[in-house]
Amino acid sequence: MNTHEHVQALEASVAEKVLGQADTIRHVLLGLLANGHVLLESLPGLAKTRTVKALATHLDAQMRRIQFTPDLLPSDITGGEILQQTAEGNTISFQPGPLFGNVILADEINRAPAKVQAALLEAMEERQITVAGQSYPMPGLFMVLATQNPIEQEGTYPLPEAQMDRFLMKLQLDYPRPDDETQVLRLVRAEDQASQEAAQPARLAQQVIFDARREVARVHVSQAIDRYLIDLINATRHPEGHDPELARWIRIGASPRGGISLDRVSRAHAWLNGQDFVSPDNVRAVVHPVLRHRLQLSYDAVSDGVAADQVIDRLLDKVAIPA
Repeated sequence: MNTHEHVQALEASVAEKVLGQADTIRHVLLGLLANGHVLLESLPGLAKTRTVKALATHLDAQMRRIQFTPDLLPSDITGGEILQQTAEGNTISFQPGPLFGNVILADEINRAPAKVQAALLEAMEERQITVAGQSYPMPGLFMVLATQNPIEQEGTYPLPEAQMDRFLMKLQLDYPRPDDETQVLRLVRAEDQASQEAAQPARLAQQVIFDARREVARVHVSQAIDRYLIDLINATRHPEGHDPELARWIRIGASPRGGISLDRVSRAHAWLNGQDFVSPDNVRAVVHPVLRHRLQLSYDAVSDGVAADQVIDRLLDKVAIPA
């Protein structure tokens, strides 16, 4: 199989373990191909953790789960220097923490205090952590999949806008359809009855992901698509030039990082669909998860019950599609 077929097989393998969340699986895979981090938001029990575990199970990668709590310290996730006794005497060496993995599940990230969030932010953005003035690089394959619950805000530390902007995409999971949920029941029953010594699934080598990323980087983006990307981003900053209702809803638009992220995910979407160029449909397919956490809505929008996705829908209607 070629690289594209290997990645498609990975998506199919994860989908066999996580039913009713096909869009979530596709977007998580796009995040992996675009070398970015993903924020998963939903009510409890909607397969956020299961999705991450299924991905790690079918990848030749080390998964680390970090349960974020208010009493967590930065050294609890990054590691720290420890004193060791050797034949030559006492030495101080760095002991890596759980952040040094390939697929990192940051569970309930908004329950961690600001210092811990800042330590995670450095790892996500700089691909390194700094302890006692010494920098330590993260592995070549490094992806943070953070989760948060949208309804329980007591005892939480909401992520600042600067850190939200570091996430490539924000995914919002919903309840599965009744037919899918029936299949979920049967799948869980079958897993409960399965032997503990069942054969381990085939694991995709990390090199395949690196090869796929190189192919994604070669996907062609025309000047017309570049203009469309920039027009969408600029419309969030100057909505009054497109629609008075948008101007009433948007307080602060997307940053330049939003445009870069939209370009990267659009190319990954095109590649995964077997295309060697980006079309407007690729951009429109990924614009919601890329921009929904980058828009700061006005008080009027919040009081009217307008969600970020509704703002993006109107944005797509008002910004002209290139011919």
